[in-house]
Amino acid sequence: MKIEEVQSTTKKQRIATHTHIKGLGLEATGKAIPLAAGFVGQVAAREAGGLVVDMIRQKKMAGRALLLAGPPGTGKTALALGISQELGTKVPFCPMVGSEVYSSEVKKTEVLMENFRRAIGLRIKENKEVYEGEVTELSPEETESVTGGYGKAISHVIIGLKTVKGTKQLKLDPTIYDALIKEKVAVGDVIYIEANSGAVKRVGRSDAFATEFDLEAEEYVPLPKGEVHKKKEIVQDVTLHDLDAANARPQGGQDILSLMGQMMKPRKTEITDKLRQEINKVVNRYIDEGVAELVPGVLFIDEVHMLDMECFSYLNRALESSLSPIVIFATNRGICTVRGTDMSSPHGIPVDLLDRLVIIRTETYGPAEMIQILAIRAQVEEISIDEESLAYLGEIGQQASLRHAIQLLSPGSVVAKMNGREGLCKADLEEVNSLYLNAKSSAKLLQEQQDRYIS
Repeated sequence: MKIEEVQSTTKKQRIATHTHIKGLGLEATGKAIPLAAGFVGQVAAREAGGLVVDMIRQKKMAGRALLLAGPPGTGKTALALGISQELGTKVPFCPMVGSEVYSSEVKKTEVLMENFRRAIGLRIKENKEVYEGEVTELSPEETESVTGGYGKAISHVIIGLKTVKGTKQLKLDPTIYDALIKEKVAVGDVIYIEANSGAVKRVGRSDAFATEFDLEAEEYVPLPKGEVHKKKEIVQDVTLHDLDAANARPQGGQDILSLMGQMMKPRKTEITDKLRQEINKVVNRYIDEGVAELVPGVLFIDEVHMLDMECFSYLNRALESSLSPIVIFATNRGICTVRGTDMSSPHGIPVDLLDRLVIIRTETYGPAEMIQILAIRAQVEEISIDEESLAYLGEIGQQASLRHAIQLLSPGSVVAKMNGREGLCKADLEEVNSLYLNAKSSAKLLQEQQDRYIS
């Protein structure tokens, strides 16, 4: 008898660079725990990030901007992701890279504005009156047609709805009867009708009829609980960009133009400023009436030194507008020229914009912290590794970079499996390290053998 081991069918999650970051790892008092939520070290930066999260929750931070500055590989993107995890799923978080702005079809400022609008959420509360139940009777009442002749016109529809608690008879407008016919509603179906819009939705067949046929392509649903007439509060989360996009290209319509538009998907077009102002008016009206509330989210722009002077001057204006999210910039540049000009400036950002930013600095990791990070990564990638190998990887991280050391983990584990071992040991890592160069050793080789390369 042969017994085979079957691969587990549970979905394996893909492991990305920052999979292990689960939050900022702070105590309730706002102090950073040295090793928590996947973060190691960076105590000052994480505490500053925690304060930012609190300010965002209290809605005191709108229109401010934050700059994460530090050498490459010190956890700037991780910090931004930690902030987004702390805020939760209800607060919109829109990441982008500085170089995304350069497109041949859309203006730079348009791309920036679109991302700004993506990062602002709107929570709309609607009270809906709904009638729902199983249809017990459906009888259209006819009258003589107004136009004369033999035709009959439907004046109203009597429909009986039954739920667990009781039954109700409704008299409906003839337009709703058209909707009932469209949805193919018959006696014994469970439907719901929205009172304010008159929309009819057929949920399925009542499960009292489930034994009617042996085979049927119907979905059987239980009888609705509660009264026939219910009031529901529906909360929808949308971003301002969703509203822009929905209004920029109105769908539907039977005329030839809209049909053509549906056939030929249009190119990415700009959303005009005028449309945005109209939407802002509507949004402000909703907010004043208390129907909706604004949820200012976070726009994270990585590699911000890639933006040029036009983008920076646009950001100055965008940060001051009444509907603006919290913007987090990240850059690893020191003093360098601002793109598109010949003036040099700290972080490659013009001085007038730097004035508006609060700057959080990330520190380079020490050897002990590197080893802790490598241990966390090994755990995430499900690689067993001994202390000696971790110390060796820590040395590599000090000489080359933390990223290079982390990248050696996966190939090391493959080599270990080929050598018939479960865990990683130092010999495997030495073999892998001899196979792959890092940036520094590669540059050194280039300098030594300069005459062999074309330069």
